[in-house]
Amino acid sequence: MPSPASARQVGGTHYKDMAVQPWDAMQSWMSPEAFDGYLRACAIKYLARCDAKGGLEDLKKARHYLDKLIEVRERANA
Repeated sequence: MPSPASARQVGGTHYKDMAVQPWDAMQSWMSPEAFDGYLRACAIKYLARCDAKGGLEDLKKARHYLDKLIEVRERANA
């Protein structure tokens, strides 16, 4: 069963419809520290560009990456 963050997608379904979502593959290939950095970097990217490009949708995408980061951290601390 996918995690709550993996069960939804902002801006389409192109990742959600894949058998393996890219961030799930990255999580299995990367160290926990590297994956943490990837999720943070993606959130920062969407926050940085929201006023110039994607507006509210980019803010939702940033929140989506933060939701995934929170899930990963909560599982690590469980």
